Amino acid sequence: MQSNHKPSRLLRVSGIVAVIVAIAVVVIGVTTRANNHNNLKEWTDKQAIPTVSVGLPTSADEGVSLELPGRFEAYARAPIYARVSGYLKSWKADIGTQVKAGQLLAEIETPDLDQQLLQAKADLASAQANVDLAETTATRWQEMLATQSISKQEADEKAGDYTSKKAMVKAAEANVNRILALKSYTRIVAPFDGSVTARNTDTGALINAGGGAELPLFEISDTRQLRLYVNVPQNYVGSIKQGTKAKITVPEYPDKIYTATVKSTSGSINVASGTTLVQLAVDNAAGELLPGGYANVSLDLPSNKTALNVPASALIFDQAGLRVATVGADNKVILKTIAIARDLGKTIELHSGVDATDQVIENPPDGVKNGDQVNVAKKQSD
Repeated sequence: MQSNHKPSRLLRVSGIVAVIVAIAVVVIGVTTRANNHNNLKEWTDKQAIPTVSVGLPTSADEGVSLELPGRFEAYARAPIYARVSGYLKSWKADIGTQVKAGQLLAEIETPDLDQQLLQAKADLASAQANVDLAETTATRWQEMLATQSISKQEADEKAGDYTSKKAMVKAAEANVNRILALKSYTRIVAPFDGSVTARNTDTGALINAGGGAELPLFEISDTRQLRLYVNVPQNYVGSIKQGTKAKITVPEYPDKIYTATVKSTSGSINVASGTTLVQLAVDNAAGELLPGGYANVSLDLPSNKTALNVPASALIFDQAGLRVATVGADNKVILKTIAIARDLGKTIELHSGVDATDQVIENPPDGVKNGDQVNVAKKQSD
């Protein structure tokens, strides 16, 4: 009997131990899973908080430049039209020719005007002959009046006829001089020193007097100095003063920088573009710059020592207006409404809204709101 109780007790103890081991395995498994879940949740929560780069607003210690496109024009440009009609006899200067003031450009044959001149001279000769006869007649009638051979009325009529004939001579002389003046326009000359930038005629071409819708015979441009026209946005007009310097580059000489000086402005804002026209003067003694050409103009603007600059990427524009996101001491987002003074391209000059000590988020995440928790990325130099 005693030997049967011993195996039974051993079996009971083994079962209890097995149950305890099973319970321990289950408890350890559940505890491990719970710890893993907590660790995963903590890691996920950390990943859900965005990491942002921040920077302090910078002050405008140095002047900035405004980059704008511009167009060159000759300092003086004159389209040359014919003053008389006829046929082009010859031309003396082609495009690119340097000419002096008064230099002959072309000559015009004027057969019709030549005939008018001959007719006018004949009319003058006839009028002169008539006045000579009227003078002789008036003198004779005055002598006859002294002997009372004729009445005073008749003598006065001859004297009046003589005066009328003299006036006709003067009219005929004026007509001859008018035609001679027109005849002088058969020689087309340069109005000032410059170069021929256009020639729109050739020998034998029919020439019509006046401008009208026709092209000019020649175009003379003084390119030793050029005018450069730039349309400046309204918010920068107050910074562009007479004498302001500008740097210029052109596509044909990309590595060369030219200088220009502001001479004047239009003094009004174009309604369609919201810009004002600014004229600059450029020295072109070397002849490298061409009228009508494009130029990239960099205008020097005065700096505002009290203004603060932030990166253009920091701006947030939504239904609440224009704002930037800053990070407070507790790493929570604070949105601040700003007012822009000038857009400088990569940076924005602010009129108000931020302080010099604000940590501005350089690239705020989408949908960022006040109070959002963020992680601040460390600078590489830290």
